[in-house]
Amino acid sequence: MIKVSILGTGNVATHLFKAFSKSDEIEIVQVIGRNKKALLALAPEEKITSDFSNLNESDIYIIALSDNSIKTVSELLTHKNKLIVHTSGSTPMNELSRHERHGVFYPLQTFSKSNELDFKKVPICLEAENKEDLVLLKKLANLVSENVYEIHTEQRKSLHLAAVFVNNFTNHLYHMGSEICKENNVRFEILSPLIQETARKIETLSPYEAQTGPARRNDSKTIANQLEQIKKQELKAVYELLSKSIQATYGKEL
Repeated sequence: MIKVSILGTGNVATHLFKAFSKSDEIEIVQVIGRNKKALLALAPEEKITSDFSNLNESDIYIIALSDNSIKTVSELLTHKNKLIVHTSGSTPMNELSRHERHGVFYPLQTFSKSNELDFKKVPICLEAENKEDLVLLKKLANLVSENVYEIHTEQRKSLHLAAVFVNNFTNHLYHMGSEICKENNVRFEILSPLIQETARKIETLSPYEAQTGPARRNDSKTIANQLEQIKKQELKAVYELLSKSIQATYGKEL
């Protein structure tokens, strides 16, 4: 049985709690956070606390908080010879170096409290200061996921950067597309099959091979017409920037 305490009540903490709760080999000792209402929504009262002087013994303390809070909160953990890890994609492991045993337990996924997902499919990227702790983290990760990777800090930071492009920026483009539809009284859901097919294609093609559209074809007439359609300067700038990037990528083929 692996005893785990979760620090945080946000999106990542919520999904970790749900995933760990499904395993008979993981005991969630405590959930720690400042917001009592959020704590009670996540775990039974006997397993929650906002008092860092009242933490129970666990094998692993998982800091599932914003990057800005990791170091400050880690300094409140005074248990000796316990493994302290964070869940950040971009924070170096040595942010926890004041603890002799420290590491990273990074689930690479977009998490929303209200959205259920199959945690077994979530990639978990691990790093630890010593081999014994890496073994422990692998054991924990394998209990909740089928995709576990040993990734060092620089690789993880690169993965997180790539994730910002493929998820955060892409989702913002969905928002922009949704606003265009709304302004022109068109249902955004009509685009849903296109969005799904775009994602499905890269299971068999590289993103480079899957690219289509007017910029890929160097269709200057369509690009000019669509730029004329766009009235918002911010949206126009995004369209121009991405079109130029695509044209530069495929320049030799155009």
